Amino acid sequence: MAARALWKLAKGNSSICRSITESRALLCFAVLLENGTEDIQYNSAMAVKEITAVAEQDSDLRKSAFKPNSPACKALVDQLVRIIEKEDLNLLIPCIRAIGNLARTFRVTETTMISPLGKLLDEREAEISNEAAIALAKFACNDNYLHMDHCKAIVSMGGAKHLIQLVFLGEKIVQSSALLLLCYIALHVPDSDELAQSEVLSVLEWASKQAYLNQDEKVETLLHESKSRLELYQSRGSRGFR
Repeated sequence: MAARALWKLAKGNSSICRSITESRALLCFAVLLENGTEDIQYNSAMAVKEITAVAEQDSDLRKSAFKPNSPACKALVDQLVRIIEKEDLNLLIPCIRAIGNLARTFRVTETTMISPLGKLLDEREAEISNEAAIALAKFACNDNYLHMDHCKAIVSMGGAKHLIQLVFLGEKIVQSSALLLLCYIALHVPDSDELAQSEVLSVLEWASKQAYLNQDEKVETLLHESKSRLELYQSRGSRGFR
């Protein structure tokens, strides 16, 4: 009941979240996520999701509660990553969102969360792939100081190939988020051999002609910028997918 109450209290409330994190609750959540009953694990995951969502918008809370060298923060993140690696469906989505919310807190050497999130891009459930793409976009976007390093990590684990499949063949729920992430990657690492070999430029050119993928102004703008940047690095032009 306590975890459920904290989940409800934490939602959108910086002062409550600050009180929770200052009480060393993060370490408790890590333990509950590992050893609690099914209900307690779920309520704890939802509480962590809400706290990290507030921290994503509140830089003071983010810097005080989620310091990279904090043992409690490390224990919690490690547990979130383990849940994602196990693909525990009951806890998967809140844990994916929590990691995404914390994207700006990780150092360049901390890449253990990129691979398990990237593997979920190949998930058969569109909702899961969509959540993974949204979370990874928070690592790859311009607002993340380490966006270039994170984009390279996503490419290194084969993320670009999964994203291409999702843009072309994925359900509508995941196509836009996959395209957004692919655009960030193309924008930040346009010299990647992997992107050239996968013909990402052709994919972006195809996507730019699909009206339903350009309804979001942010996606449309980023698509144009990333396509132009790739064109500067690649001379092959568009082939196929017409």
